[in-house]
Amino acid sequence: MEEHSTEAVFLFEALVLLLGAVIAVPIFKKFQLGSVLGYLAAGVVIGPVLQLVTDGEAILHFAEFGIVLLLFVIGLELRPALLWRMRTQIFGLGTAQMVLTGLALTGILDLLGYNWRASLVIGFGLALSSTAFALQVLEERNELHAPHGQKAFAVLLFQDLAIVPLIAMIAFLAPWANDAENMGWQNIAIAVGAVALLVILGRYVLNWMFRILANANAREIMTAAALLVVIGASVLMEFAGLSMAMGAFIAGVLLAESSFRHQLEADIEPFRGLLLGLFFIAVGLSLDLEVIQDSWVLIVTAAPILMIVKILMLYGLARLFRASHDNALRVAFLLPQAGEFGFVLFSQANDVFLISSTQASQLTAIVTLSMALTPLSVLLCNRYLLPKPKDDEMEENFDGAESRVFVIGFGRFGQVVGQLLLAQGVDATLIDNNAERIREARRFGFKIFYGDGRRPDVLRAAGATDAELVLVCVEGRENIDAVIAAARAVCPVAKLYVRSYDRQHTLDLWGDDIDHEVREVFESAMTLGAMALEGLGTDALRVADVVADVRKRDRDRLELQKAEGIYAGIDMIHKRTVTPEPLVEPKREAEALTEETRALTAKDKEPEPRKKEPAAERTS
Repeated sequence: MEEHSTEAVFLFEALVLLLGAVIAVPIFKKFQLGSVLGYLAAGVVIGPVLQLVTDGEAILHFAEFGIVLLLFVIGLELRPALLWRMRTQIFGLGTAQMVLTGLALTGILDLLGYNWRASLVIGFGLALSSTAFALQVLEERNELHAPHGQKAFAVLLFQDLAIVPLIAMIAFLAPWANDAENMGWQNIAIAVGAVALLVILGRYVLNWMFRILANANAREIMTAAALLVVIGASVLMEFAGLSMAMGAFIAGVLLAESSFRHQLEADIEPFRGLLLGLFFIAVGLSLDLEVIQDSWVLIVTAAPILMIVKILMLYGLARLFRASHDNALRVAFLLPQAGEFGFVLFSQANDVFLISSTQASQLTAIVTLSMALTPLSVLLCNRYLLPKPKDDEMEENFDGAESRVFVIGFGRFGQVVGQLLLAQGVDATLIDNNAERIREARRFGFKIFYGDGRRPDVLRAAGATDAELVLVCVEGRENIDAVIAAARAVCPVAKLYVRSYDRQHTLDLWGDDIDHEVREVFESAMTLGAMALEGLGTDALRVADVVADVRKRDRDRLELQKAEGIYAGIDMIHKRTVTPEPLVEPKREAEALTEETRALTAKDKEPEPRKKEPAAERTS
């Protein structure tokens, strides 16, 4: 009976935690506050407020394995080529930000009366920024590849690298860390030997093991092997007196160049996401609301001061590393919050008595408040950006814009499309909303006009009401759909040729009365694949047949997916090398077959009138 009761309690707590996450996270994401705050809020409501789950500390220790998995995934992403390409920003700006900001905050805490060990841990813990929040903002604004996005990413990447030594620093600073037994040469030798053993196994054993398991064609075994590697590396480091996180990180780095890297990341991702979410819920469960209530003045004061200090440090360092005023401001106002790894550091510092439980609750509240203020910080940044020079401003002037063909979007994709039209002498009207791009295009003699093709009034002013053909070449699914809607409203009889974003977007467009669409990377990938086969010495006739086969499979799978869903037709994909049968046909028969293939391909590519084209003939 008691055993049954224990199981019932366990299932009830699991149900409550899952329900809290499912409710809170979408709400917080809706208001652009991020999933981390959603998990924290769910934990606070479930634990301190409603007292539905009370053993937050036990859940926290279990969920810390989510941090171990996260560090393994971070290690998988750190390919040497990426590190080398961004070395100046990562190890220059990133190092300067981490060290100088950490020391500045440590100095402030020391002046406030904290002991030097606690000041060091708290200062460097608060110097970290939130990777989850920052990358979410950059992705939503399509700014990840902008100059300030790259600098912010470099800082965040170095902070991810710094997590491992920071965790090790906590163990070193623990009150018992100076014990002669723990600091003896024997223990140091064990630690070095464990790291060396892990490196040797990662370099000479892991790839061989995964290759054998992959040949077994058992997905669950690959997942089990991935967890085995992470847990094994973590336990080895724990046995050697180092952190479990360090072991997982080293294992990830050793597998970063492996051909199984993506498979490992896909296998680990569900466990990492769930356990990491559980960790943040457990942080909320462990909050002491009485401490927060007693210290609310300290918390409300400390969070803005922390953000101001980090903004000043980030701006100055970004300028030092030759960022413009605007880019430096964007980086500074994007990364002033404390990060989710602060929860990890402060939790572990509390476990080894570097900081008290009261201080840990106060710091967790400060980190949480700084995260909540991040959207306001990003909006505030716009007030301090330099005004654009007048010569960068453009007016919507469509004099002479009327033509029978309109190209909306003149980026990389639209420029290639425009080249083909202009080479044939087609008088096309080009519309784009990027002033600098328009200025450069006009220098090369293009007739291009400034305007937002997503707005029906812009298309009307440009004379698109009488257009015969509209080519939608803008980037991003939402932008593409908006231009389609505007074009349908202004010129309903015009043919629509559309650049689709991905496979799912293609399927959605098939039901949107589109004359022709092409996935933005499909044709270039087909061309590059054919060139690769030719470069490997494959006969040109065989290459043409392979291309036609892959194209036909792709078209047939799209038709099946349209009827049965995105996961239909998996069996149509080539998943392994296929050995072709010897070509025994006479040369003339082979040439005839190839001519038939080319005719079929040409027919697939040939546009037909929209009203008469059956859905089954549309290609991607």
